[in-house]
Parts: sequence; C-alpha cells; structure tokens
Amino acid sequence: MKICCIGAGYVGGPTMAMIAKQCPEISVHVVDLNQSRIDAWNSDELPVYEPGLYEVVREARGRNLTFSTNVDQAIAEADMIFIAVNTPTKHFGMGAGRAANLEFIEKCARQIAKVSEGHKIVVEKSTLPVRTAEAVKRILSSSSNGATFDVLSNPEFLAEGTAIEDLLDPDRVLIGGESQAAVKALADVYGQWVAREKILTTNLWSSELSKLTANAFLAQRVSSINAISALCEETEADIDEVSRAIGTDSRIGPKFLKASVGFGGSCFQKDILNLVYLCEHFGLREVADYWEQVVIMNDYQKRRFAERICRTMFNTVSDKKIAIWGFAFKKDTNDTRESAAIYVCRDLLRERARLVIYDPKVSKETIVSELLTALSDLSGTISETDRELVQSNVTVVNDAYDAANNAHAIAVLTEWDEFRELDYERIYDTMQKPAFVYDGRNILDRQKLTKIGFEIFAIGKSN
Repeated sequence: MKICCIGAGYVGGPTMAMIAKQCPEISVHVVDLNQSRIDAWNSDELPVYEPGLYEVVREARGRNLTFSTNVDQAIAEADMIFIAVNTPTKHFGMGAGRAANLEFIEKCARQIAKVSEGHKIVVEKSTLPVRTAEAVKRILSSSSNGATFDVLSNPEFLAEGTAIEDLLDPDRVLIGGESQAAVKALADVYGQWVAREKILTTNLWSSELSKLTANAFLAQRVSSINAISALCEETEADIDEVSRAIGTDSRIGPKFLKASVGFGGSCFQKDILNLVYLCEHFGLREVADYWEQVVIMNDYQKRRFAERICRTMFNTVSDKKIAIWGFAFKKDTNDTRESAAIYVCRDLLRERARLVIYDPKVSKETIVSELLTALSDLSGTISETDRELVQSNVTVVNDAYDAANNAHAIAVLTEWDEFRELDYERIYDTMQKPAFVYDGRNILDRQKLTKIGFEIFAIGKSN
C-alpha cells in the first residue's frame, strides 16, 4: 500500500511518521506546498516540537517515510490519501468568527480529482463541520479521469505535548465511512499496533460530529473550573482543593479540571465556534448560546488575569518591565495558536507595559507575528502606533533568568517544567521590589516564594 498525506503540520507530520514507523511495509509520502516546512521535516530541526517525535521520524525517514512538495505525484501514486490541512475559523463573509474556512479542503479535493486514476480512499483527517464529506464526495465525483473514490472520516484526538504517546496508545481510533471495504483497509493500517477493540467504526456524519463534540466537552470543563476559580479568589476557597474534591467523583473525574489562565491551541475555540455556527444554522439558538458561553468564559479568564496584574501593581503597569514566562499554549509543544499568552501580552502592551518574553521552544519570529496579529483589526490591518508598540516594548530572550532580571513582575503563562526548578532566591535578588509573581498555571510553590519575599498571585487562590 502507498499512503499520501496532504499537509505537513501538527497533525499530518506526527501521524504519518507513526504510521511509517509501525508499518514499515507501507510507503508514506507527506506533501505540502510550503517548501521551508518540508525542508525542516527533512532536517534535524523539525517544524513541530513533540517529545519523542524526532526519534520516530529519524527511524522511518529515508526508509518508507518521505517529505516533499511533489503533491501531484504523491496523489497519483497513492492508494490512500489523507487530507490534513488547516481549517481555521473564517474571518470574513458569511459565518465570520464562527464557521470553519474550508477553502484548503476544497482545493485538496479538486486536486485529488484532477490527477487521480483508478480507485482511491480519501481520508478526512482535518477537523471538519458535519456533512463536509458530502461536499468532498461531490467534488471527487467530478473527476474527468474515470477515477472512483471512497471517503472516510478519521478525526485526530491528539493532545499536543503527548502526541507520540497518544498515537502509540490511543484511547480510540475513530473511522467513519459508508464502504466497509474502505473502513477495513484503514482499520488494518491502525490494527498493526492498536488493539482492535479500540478501533471504533461509525457512519461518516457521526465521526465528523464526534470530533467537534469531544473538543467542546473538554473545553467546557476547562471553562467551568475557571469560572469557579474566580469565586475561589473572592471566598478564600482553594481551587486545587475544590478540583480534587469534585474530581474524585467517578461521574466527573479529574481530567481537565486544572484551573489556569485559559485554554488555547488550534482546536478548542475553533471547534466550539464551528459547533455554535452549526447550531445557529439549524435554528438551535439556545444550544448555540450555551456553547458560545464556554468561549466567552475563556476570554473572560484571560482578560481577568491581565486586569489582576494591573490592579495589584498599583493600578498601572505603564513602563514597568514584566517577565513573560512561556508563550506556547501548553508545555511540550512549540504551538502558539490561540495561546492565552498572546492575549494577556496584548492587554498588557495596551497598558504600555514593557514585556520580556521567554519560551524554550517558541521562536522570536513567531512571538512577534502573533502579537502583531492580536493587535490588528478584523481586516488584518495594524496601526503604526501598535506596530511601534511591539517593536519598542517587546524583547524576546533565551533564558528565564534574563527575562526576570530587573523586572517588576513575572507572569507564568505556560506550565513548562523548568519553571518549577529555578533558583528563586537568585531571581528575587535581581528584581525590582516589591517583586510580583503571577502564576497563571498554578505550578509554583506559593509558600516557598512568599517566604523568600515575593508577592505571589495564583489562579483560584485567595491572598
């Protein structure tokens, strides 16, 4: 069998690398139009950071795993074609701010139809609205080469930072489709290392909706516990104690009950807004309002964190140096999409704070690009004042100690393990006094830092 994957991003790259590693007899060809991204996949500096990913890629690359920009060739030679391109939220036209932008999905389908011959299995790997497969099938049916197609839905359920573990030992692999032969062909690929009872099969539409629903439920839990964190700060309850108490209820469980500055990543907000748009489309206004509130709560948590920094630093952060520790949306990834850090930094910049940012895996170019985008309007236009603000008030450094040197405050925005192990007495000696610490991930030892002399504020913790 020959497999082609269109899209060499956070989903396509790791997933195909794992298939190639576990199935050495299958030829896996990952293609992307972005030459620099492909060059990175063929180097020792992969474009995606995931613990254990490099070892997987190194084992299979050059054996049965190929990365290239030869899209047409890969499609033509493949028996099975995965579509793993980006489906961002639309920022224009009908459904702007909620609906998924399916431009890249449609372009992939048209290119597959154009260059295919014989029979091929097309697998939706990208997160898509319900019934997208219907449009994909209609486009594929227009093939002028007499090609025939089966369309499957195989959504990913990877958590960034643990993607390799999730691929090696998934909770489940979901395959939706109408052709039993096509479903079996894909199940046989995963079945080479995943137990058969973990491979679930459904119809196409249930598979597509299951992905959106899973992310909506997980995000809802994060926003629910974050809502309670605000109440804890006012009532002297402790959010970690509350989380532990309700997490021991087997009907609820402990996962995703960790209060924080807010959820981020490429999936949660995008998928919930997509769900909201679908509910509105079908006239389910109350259902749409319910799920939209999860996003509203998440935005409130990020805004509340920035406001708390300003309020407790004597109601002004203007010209004050604030060390930002962490810019990725979670630890063990270099992904910054919808990271809470972007919006906290944006709000602090608008208060004219001077930010010194450190993240062990995120580049300066990515940080600056994200901040410029966050300060832009809906059309993507940024004022000269805001552009100058980023240029003059943002510094990116390569060390947490450098970021904290002479700072008025530290804001922990990503839960990188290294932040737990730093020499805080050394850090305290180099900071302005009073030395403030704002723990947006509840990873620091509050008692220890208070004893040193810090004024520390944490999510869901009373002072």
